[in-house]
Amino acid sequence: MGSGQPRGQGDLWGEVPGICLCVPHKAMWLYLAALVGLYYLLRWYRERQVVSNLRDKYVFITGCDSGFGNLLARQLDLRGLRVLAACLTEKGAEQLRDQTSDRLETVILDVTKTESISAATEWVKERVGDGGLWGLVNNAGISIPSAPNEWLTKQDFMKILDVNLLGLIEVTLSLLPLVRKARGRVVNISSIMGRVSLLGGSYCISKYGVEAFSDSLRRELSYFGVKVAVIEPGFFNTGVTNSEKISRAIQEAWDQASPEVKGIYGEKFLASVKKSVKKLKSTCCNNLYLVTNCVEHALTACHPRTRYSSGWDAKLFYLPMSYMPTLLVDAMIYWMSQRPIKAL
Repeated sequence: MGSGQPRGQGDLWGEVPGICLCVPHKAMWLYLAALVGLYYLLRWYRERQVVSNLRDKYVFITGCDSGFGNLLARQLDLRGLRVLAACLTEKGAEQLRDQTSDRLETVILDVTKTESISAATEWVKERVGDGGLWGLVNNAGISIPSAPNEWLTKQDFMKILDVNLLGLIEVTLSLLPLVRKARGRVVNISSIMGRVSLLGGSYCISKYGVEAFSDSLRRELSYFGVKVAVIEPGFFNTGVTNSEKISRAIQEAWDQASPEVKGIYGEKFLASVKKSVKKLKSTCCNNLYLVTNCVEHALTACHPRTRYSSGWDAKLFYLPMSYMPTLLVDAMIYWMSQRPIKAL
């Protein structure tokens, strides 16, 4: 009564602001959803564009005796590319030739030896000619010895670094002139452990190094039309994740550790680590195509990605973990790990 304003009019004006705010709010989310959908549609279309004349292009792959390298060599051979497969052993090379066409050729390569890399480089030069090398896939890698850092020696660290990082770098630098000539691709097999350091030893160190080397190489070679991609697989069932070999290497590292270190960690800690390794096989993915399909895309797409995460564990767990605050990641690993016997 005191305001002189009819009750119905007050109700109306109370509702109008709600309507004015609600409609733009809903429209904003619709616009955002449309933009996101358009982005992924355009990316899907862009990434489906394939490089022409694939049957004339040479691809050199290291570590083709088994695992990703072996499957990739067979896969690209079926695709029609001219595959130059580097194997560590003659037995591995012979088995690969028996499973592929006459177009695929093999060479013996030890990435830890400069003379072996030089010989393989000359072998590649003879085959690619003036066209250059379209693709270099650095796949060769090992994972042992891996154990808590205090159990290992400098030589233990160097064994992995020589193959996974220094060997990869030397192979790349040796073949780079041929890749530049073709305006081709360099594809480096890293790991999700190049983002999150989950264990001691130099495996994670080597993969962090591969990531750093790939980043600097990508930026330098962009001036010459060369593209560099990194593949970051999660846990897959290959020789790198062979539980028997890893468990044996852990035992050897324990045996060489000092009495002081053994007293700090304790036999119970050792048993827990070996038990976790035994479970590794059951948690690893058997579908290696999830990795090799990423490599194939990086080699054959007109617009390859800079990084490929392979495996659901990588996409849904380890990759998000790499963006979490360090304090949170440390806490997660701390609570999931076995405590040394003399832990505080």
